[in-house]
Amino acid sequence: QVQLVESGGGLVQAGGSLRLSCVASGRSSSYYTMGWFRQAPGKEREFVAGITWSGGMTYYADSGRFTISRDNAKNTMYLQMNSLKPEDTAVYHCAAASRLYAQFPKKPYEYDYWGQGTQVTVSS
Repeated sequence: QVQLVESGGGLVQAGGSLRLSCVASGRSSSYYTMGWFRQAPGKEREFVAGITWSGGMTYYADSGRFTISRDNAKNTMYLQMNSLKPEDTAVYHCAAASRLYAQFPKKPYEYDYWGQGTQVTVSS
């Protein structure tokens, strides 16, 4: 079993930055990839970024403003978000996938473990 806890959300003005953290507890060998998703009110949960836990390969929905990283020693994944926009406002969730996929998983149903989420609000 894997437990995920996010932190680092908050209220920020447009153009600002935030760094989200996701601490994983449990067996690190239980999952192969981790990702960040977000869900705005009335919208579907969408993939933001992901990383393979062993090799550190990264994947993004859009490039440029966000950077995903991980610290294996701390069992922690990060999402550095720069140049934030009001449309980035959402609840951000971290997730872990315990199954191997031919392509990097980017759909919510491909992930087995989820954190409760942290609210990010960007004011204009």
